[in-house]
Amino acid sequence: MDIMWKKVENEGEIKELAGIANEVWHQHFATILSPEQIDYMVDKFQSERAMTNQIKEDGYEYYFIVADGVKVGYTGIKREQDMLFLSKLYILKRYRGNGYASKTFSFLKQECKKSGLKGIYLTVNRYNDSTIAIYKKTGFQTIRTQVTDIGNGFVMDDYVMELMA
Repeated sequence: MDIMWKKVENEGEIKELAGIANEVWHQHFATILSPEQIDYMVDKFQSERAMTNQIKEDGYEYYFIVADGVKVGYTGIKREQDMLFLSKLYILKRYRGNGYASKTFSFLKQECKKSGLKGIYLTVNRYNDSTIAIYKKTGFQTIRTQVTDIGNGFVMDDYVMELMA
């Protein structure tokens, strides 16, 4: 398996990324969140407009996860003081279970080393059991819980987890 991480760099790629995000979010969160909250969160955080702003204004980097020439998912990161914030890591449903997330964690650890960062942290929905299990298997530890009001009557009820590099 040939896997690479292709940085998202132009409007066409952001548009393609937003399409993948919309598909993944509706697949993955259907059993955890209401359809209304999924639509709201995709628009607020993973739409073409939102991701363009995150890249251009907020210092986020997005990468397609490409396996054997096929875009199987994506990851979004932001380098902060001494940690790498893993904002997004999603694999399309039809490609899950092939080790792409594990290989992406190796890529992210290398990014930490290159940037002199001490580790990776993330937020994950407290009811997203399968994803939490993957993070724990990778070595992430839960450091706290947080509830964030995201507007429109919705909240994100998350664990904050970290992995020291």
